[in-house]
Amino acid sequence: MTMDNRDVSTIHQPVLLEDCVRLVTGGLSRKQSPIIVDCTLGLAGHATAFLKAAPQARLVGIDRDAEALALATERMKAEGLADRFIPVHAPFDEFTRALDDNGIHHVDAAFMDLGLSSLQIDETERGFSYSHDAPLDMRMDVSQALTAEQVLAEYDERDLARIFKVYGEERFARPIARRIVARRTQEGPLTTSAELNELVDEVIPKAHRPAGNPAKRVFQALRIEVNGELDKLAGTLPQIALKLNKGGRIVVESYHSLEDKTVKSFMTQGLTARVPANMPIVPPEAMPFFKELTRGAVKADEQEIASNPRSASVRLRAVELTRPLPEDIRHQFVERVALPGKALRARHAQGKGI
Repeated sequence: MTMDNRDVSTIHQPVLLEDCVRLVTGGLSRKQSPIIVDCTLGLAGHATAFLKAAPQARLVGIDRDAEALALATERMKAEGLADRFIPVHAPFDEFTRALDDNGIHHVDAAFMDLGLSSLQIDETERGFSYSHDAPLDMRMDVSQALTAEQVLAEYDERDLARIFKVYGEERFARPIARRIVARRTQEGPLTTSAELNELVDEVIPKAHRPAGNPAKRVFQALRIEVNGELDKLAGTLPQIALKLNKGGRIVVESYHSLEDKTVKSFMTQGLTARVPANMPIVPPEAMPFFKELTRGAVKADEQEIASNPRSASVRLRAVELTRPLPEDIRHQFVERVALPGKALRARHAQGKGI
């Protein structure tokens, strides 16, 4: 259970671990043989803690990164938890298939940690980090075709600007895109993170640079595009809700505003009565079907940020299903699950996504 001969447990610091364990396992003691799904298994830091806190539970661990899945599986064996662990190699938007393939029809808790895993950050050859020079890869699943280098080499100026602005919230998205297209025309495409760092550094005026590396928003945007992260998130949350038992929980850690907005929007639709504000009596079918467990978003405190800087931007939200999904909502969720897949297939056919 090593990576470069290091113990996996020493290289992975789960964010908000105690809060996540409390939220994921808090309602499981009343259930027989509950099922937890960790949709973003990584190196199993959260997952091992869930199984230790809920000794009657089984856990399905989903990860699109085959290397991370193998290391997590070895960790489960070393921790004596392998008999309650089901590993699945898949992106998390294949949530329904992952359960169906294992004969699981309903679950009692689903967890998502949307940040990069320590493995992806620390393995510099993946090209996720702007602080190390590496090929511009950024694939969470190295078996897929699309890489960050391909995006930068093939997308036109308009699409690049859109990606940087929407996914990176980058103020200088258009001039950065313009420079990338000019650079590849004159000198050839960008191939390394150092080259991209240098280009962004030249474009963004010093007076308008964010704290830290000026290219961090561009790297974030490329990672989201390469891996189709927001499309997958929007398509996965309804799948989870459709599989939840009554009293089941959805617990999500987000690390940037676009993720958090997607999660918040999804959860909010189940937290409010679906009637006009002045309606004196709310019919049962219009009552909320989620109960909020976090009172907004939980953030890391100063002590955790000091010990684990990656926790600085985390936003943790959780809800519990209080009653079966209303039929109209269930129908909407089924339709919504289909749409992102169609959109992703269309993008893949155009060479613009997975």
